[in-house]
Amino acid sequence: MASSISQDLGLGSLNVNEQMAAASVLSKPADEFGNSEEIEMQWAVKAYGHAETYFNLICAVEPKLLRLTPYDDVIYQKFRAEFPDDKVAVLNQDIIKSKENKEKWRPFCESFKGIVDEYNFASLIRTDCTGEYSEANTFVVPKIQFLAFEIARNREGHNSELREKFNKKKAS
Repeated sequence: MASSISQDLGLGSLNVNEQMAAASVLSKPADEFGNSEEIEMQWAVKAYGHAETYFNLICAVEPKLLRLTPYDDVIYQKFRAEFPDDKVAVLNQDIIKSKENKEKWRPFCESFKGIVDEYNFASLIRTDCTGEYSEANTFVVPKIQFLAFEIARNREGHNSELREKFNKKKAS
């Protein structure tokens, strides 16, 4: 997984020092940056690191037992109260990012401002939860939206299949 997504994002050559430097720069307020390819790459590095860590976790631990934040119960309850019919196993990026859905998601996301650290940080999410992170199976969402979908995937058993599938690949 690490090599495929790092190659997809062009991050394979970054060492630990470069990643730490990126993290340091990214701790500054967003209004200091403007539009910069270097900053976008540093955000991609941070998002990639988060995705890699999360993928390793759901492959190592039974996802139903995993707690992503101290607020998992609140996030899940609010998500299912506001989006009761949303399917989480396979996500449709076009629907999620439609103007109508953005208007529905905005208040949900903002309700976690000051509660969940970096609630609006760009995070990579897998389109199909049975697959690995790859260019074809990944898109960007705010961190709180990532948490809502992944907490639901974990609690509803969708990520358990991936754990089994990935561990079989490793054994071969």
